[in-house]
Amino acid sequence: MRDWITTESTPAAGSPTAGFDAAGKIAELQNSIERVIRGKTDTVRLALIAILARGHILIEDVPGIGKTTLANALSRALELSFQRVQFTSDLLPSDVIGLSVYNQKNSEFEWKSGPIFSNIVLADEINRATPKTQSALLEAMAEEQVTVEGISRQLPLPFIVIATQNPSEHHGTYPLPESQLDRFMLRLHMGYPSKDDERSILRDRARIDPLASVRPVMSRSDVIELQRMVAEVSVDDALLDYLLKIVEATRNSDSLELGISPRGALALFRCAQASAFIEGRDYCIADDIKRLVVPCFGHRVIVNSRATSLRQRTRESEQVLLELITKVSVPI
Repeated sequence: MRDWITTESTPAAGSPTAGFDAAGKIAELQNSIERVIRGKTDTVRLALIAILARGHILIEDVPGIGKTTLANALSRALELSFQRVQFTSDLLPSDVIGLSVYNQKNSEFEWKSGPIFSNIVLADEINRATPKTQSALLEAMAEEQVTVEGISRQLPLPFIVIATQNPSEHHGTYPLPESQLDRFMLRLHMGYPSKDDERSILRDRARIDPLASVRPVMSRSDVIELQRMVAEVSVDDALLDYLLKIVEATRNSDSLELGISPRGALALFRCAQASAFIEGRDYCIADDIKRLVVPCFGHRVIVNSRATSLRQRTRESEQVLLELITKVSVPI
């Protein structure tokens, strides 16, 4: 086993990443975010897993729980370009992607990039935008590029979309289509803080905004290097079969109308690699897969149910997945 804490990464000595302290970088990043997001270690860890696995994040919970704060803390702790887009019903695709503007001086059209041309894009309250505007993110999230007027433009790497939405339908909201949901690697829930954590939040924010104290602890090259190292984590064939059996179970379940796509299976594979990496291993174990099934698959499946609210459908999908996991034998 390679010890990520003490062993140098593969580049030769003298290269920019020689002697790269992966464990130190990850620990520093997590500590920095947890000083702002109190008592949510598991949620922060899942967010880091998605970033290291080159995935996008959907944060779903009630208003005022810290969804946007988590996204802001991540953007400040990572030395990456950041843009926030407040999704509303009148937002147009060109407001997100950009458009060509006619320049009268030189009688030519000039491309003006939209906020999507950033390393981290916060799509705040994404379900308040119309389906047409939501669809503007599809190509970007899947292929890390956008195509306008027949011209494809590459997005800066790493490219991460962090979207927030409330779990209840309100006036002026549009449910995310399956194709959009499938492009989010993980769905996170913040949850209410404990009494002690909420007390600390009230005390801290009475004096100063904790976000103001967050400083960059990881550069763009650091993030890219960590993502490269995560991709090298080994997954045994027995574990791969275990993952595929879970995927197959979702497709054959009588409780589900829609099972997991190959994109979803790949997302769980990459998340398991990132989970092992964060724990200092260069190989995966069954628990890396098992504990990520719900956050990775919960938003991708559709339950055979009459539930009308997003909150009810979320609970039912997670319950079905938990039951399916118990029926799939874990490799020894």
